[in-house]
Amino acid sequence: MNAPRTRVQRRPVHGVLLLDKPLGLSSNQALQKVKWLLRAEKAGHTGTLDPLATGVLPLCFGAATKFSQLHLDAEKTYEAIARLGIRTSTADAEGDVISTQEVNVTTADIQRVEQKFTGPIEQIPPMHSALKKDGKALYEYARLGIEIERPARHIVIHQLQLEEIDAKDGQRFLKMVVHCSKGTYIRTLAEDIGIALGCGAHLTQLRRIATGSFQIGQCIGLEQLESEDDQQRAQHIQPVKSLVAGHHTVTLSSADAGCFLSGVRRRGSWPDHDQVAVYGSEPRAFLGTAHIRAGELIPERLLNPHEIQSIFY
Repeated sequence: MNAPRTRVQRRPVHGVLLLDKPLGLSSNQALQKVKWLLRAEKAGHTGTLDPLATGVLPLCFGAATKFSQLHLDAEKTYEAIARLGIRTSTADAEGDVISTQEVNVTTADIQRVEQKFTGPIEQIPPMHSALKKDGKALYEYARLGIEIERPARHIVIHQLQLEEIDAKDGQRFLKMVVHCSKGTYIRTLAEDIGIALGCGAHLTQLRRIATGSFQIGQCIGLEQLESEDDQQRAQHIQPVKSLVAGHHTVTLSSADAGCFLSGVRRRGSWPDHDQVAVYGSEPRAFLGTAHIRAGELIPERLLNPHEIQSIFY
């Protein structure tokens, strides 16, 4: 007879854990593992990484889940490796080979396409993606062999560095460092760069090294987290306010803070601003986010008093 399963006693956890997502796990699998380790009641992540990708994955717990959207919209930085001369059905190593070509690429060619793909560009999202069409993910259509027309997206490649690295067994590889806007598919970028080089390419490695203000050096690996006790794990949790580190700040008096938390606009001599982090003065607790128009502080996402008390005390 099987022993009864031990029920995990959940607890309120508020904050952000920066995970260096390991290879082979989906973002949700990684989230569920960390949620279990922390025994957290509520959790979410700030955008997915494919199972074949590693790197920065901010995991939000408790009150922090209210602000996870902010990092969906954040700029990202990736390091990637593309194999030249082979295109696949998914633009990465998981797909079937659909074409092979001889690689006759020079340093000048690489510099040319580096310039071509830097700045504002248009990109057609891949069929093997989670984008929806009539309520169904595109990858579901792709598995059925159905091609759906996708409109091009406007994205920005803020910085692109391309460098050919040492060939292996006659194979040629391109290292890519990409600082880009939200909505950029690095698989598609690698494929498009391969086409522009005249030989085709597909992604073989992908690592996210930054999202917004969060850097890979701040992250913890899953294996280390598993080896630690509760107290050690808790030390890796960053405060909820770390999600709004780049926001303009406004501090309110106790009376104004109470009204603000009730969703009431406040008036002041503040300049217009789209992204505002609002704090109370006594104590200096994070209250939520807002924007300012014509001297009005307009609430957006707010913490409730119970969350503020749990976080501050």
